[in-house]
Amino acid sequence: MPSLQGGAVIVYEADKRQFLFDNDHRDIEEVVLDRFVRVTGHPVGRAELLSWRHSLASFARVLRDEDLPQDMGVAVELHIPQSSKRIDVTLTGFDHEGVKQAVIIELKQWEHAAATPKDAIVLTYLGHGEREVVHPSYQAWSYATLLRDFNEAVHSRDIAISPCAYLNNYRRDGVLDAPHYAEHLARAPLFLKGEGELKDLRGFIKHRVRRGDGGAVLHELVNGRMRPSKALADSLSLMLRGNPAFVLIDEQKQVYEAALAAAREATDERPRVLIVEGGPGTGKTVLAINLLVALIEAGLNTRYVSKNAAPRRVYESRLAGTIKRTRFAELFKSSGAFVDAAPNAFDVLLVDEAHRLNEKSGLYGNLGEHQVKELIRAARCTVFFLDEDQRVALQDVGTRQLIGDFARDRPGVQLGEMALASQFRCSGSDGYIAWLDHVLGIRETANPTLDAGDFDFRVFDTPQELHAAIAARNTHNKARVVAGYCWPWLSRNDPAAHDIVIGDDYRRRWNLDKDGALWIIAPDSIDEVGCIHTCQGLELDYVGVIIGPDLVARDGQVLTHPAARAPQDRTLRGYRRLARDEPLAARAQADLIIKNTYRTLMTRGMKGCFVYCTDETTREYLRQRLGSPN
Repeated sequence: MPSLQGGAVIVYEADKRQFLFDNDHRDIEEVVLDRFVRVTGHPVGRAELLSWRHSLASFARVLRDEDLPQDMGVAVELHIPQSSKRIDVTLTGFDHEGVKQAVIIELKQWEHAAATPKDAIVLTYLGHGEREVVHPSYQAWSYATLLRDFNEAVHSRDIAISPCAYLNNYRRDGVLDAPHYAEHLARAPLFLKGEGELKDLRGFIKHRVRRGDGGAVLHELVNGRMRPSKALADSLSLMLRGNPAFVLIDEQKQVYEAALAAAREATDERPRVLIVEGGPGTGKTVLAINLLVALIEAGLNTRYVSKNAAPRRVYESRLAGTIKRTRFAELFKSSGAFVDAAPNAFDVLLVDEAHRLNEKSGLYGNLGEHQVKELIRAARCTVFFLDEDQRVALQDVGTRQLIGDFARDRPGVQLGEMALASQFRCSGSDGYIAWLDHVLGIRETANPTLDAGDFDFRVFDTPQELHAAIAARNTHNKARVVAGYCWPWLSRNDPAAHDIVIGDDYRRRWNLDKDGALWIIAPDSIDEVGCIHTCQGLELDYVGVIIGPDLVARDGQVLTHPAARAPQDRTLRGYRRLARDEPLAARAQADLIIKNTYRTLMTRGMKGCFVYCTDETTREYLRQRLGSPN
């Protein structure tokens, strides 16, 4: 069974001979399910099981050709590193010149589809109704691109990647192969139902796999090192020059095209509001920046908006020398900058981290009517990107319900809601996010224990060990230590003072005052400890999290203690007054804010999260919920 720590993970692997035997003499979907459970630790739903049964049985017909080598590699559900995506079928071998080849094939059971005017988007029946989804050729190409981006073996071992799509139930009708989709068909050919289509697909494979590899190329992919992840801040300059740095996949592409369409169609009389929900690392900010570039190029007066200053400051530093500071300040705005904006002053506002929006604006929170209302009023089209589980202050009011209510109050508005599921932070481990929700007591999930995987999660006995481990991984200046705001900021007024003091041997200062919002990229800040305000909306390779006394575990339950927060902590401002008037509501809100804060801190890392808890019982609680020894 392949290791989960390699460049890719294969659920099922065999050669052609074994695959056909498993299909003909065993229930192929049950064989794949057994391997899937052993690799991932959890089963799949009935819909996916049925999809395996029908798709793999149909694909077996493709391989029943004497000219296809018996020892060609066959992989089912090849997991793409650093993502939550899996490739349906991958075939490997050598072409006539001896070049290593991997043919990746996206399988669909569709029978009908309708074209849309959107790029790479089609309409088909899925689940219980018609849905807009990405074109199968685009999906196959995007997965191939991810594999090239994230797997070092593709480049170092000279493995050629060839994507295609196979819809064995779909008769060619001029829809999926319409000229509108020609660019995507050229990147990943589409093969449909019929004898001629089957012959063409076999020809496509034969041209690339003339000789089998006995699984050797598959193992090179599995054991290939993960290429460094691209951080948004580092790629921003390319993106603003119109060079794509990130491939948009599946629902990301759907949201992108829906937002473009909404922006183009919005008018003064028919304004548009689009709410996009997505968890950590699902690409909300990548989408917002891509949309900013595309809409500006289309001649639409567009702004990127965020409440948190830290991401804007980091982006500005990365763009130094690329665009003038005045131009940056014009394009990237604070959410409080629209108090006096005239109605429809902008074509589009792209509101990132919308869950952080406040009711009032200004230094003292006394300006304007309501930030959400002002943003909707100021533009013909407003797109809100949010994750309610990242609301980390009592003043954060950006919820889907509230935004929807304000949108419906505007005459003529057309409101749309979409969701992003696939995530690329935390090594693409959806299981880690679900486990975190469960273990922090935010919500019950099907992941009470954390299974071994690509994401590196560890619990340390001392803060010194934690900090040393993070510092050792700071080779690209992308590892930092952060903490809950449980220690007063003494060094702000006394530079010689230490803020975070734990035991006799750990003494550190909060994020450097001179770096401010740029703390996360300042070269010397590895020696400091950051907080939620300097890292939310940003990402690291590795994050070290110190969990303070505001969150502890007792008898299997996670408890929060608002009084353990430092006096300077403004995220719970107003808690005492609310506790006097509505104690139950105050307690529930504070509990949510503290848990959300640690959830947000513990999802900043793309490769790993290391944790130290000041409470020994809490350390043991986390360890007991790891699926393998820590």
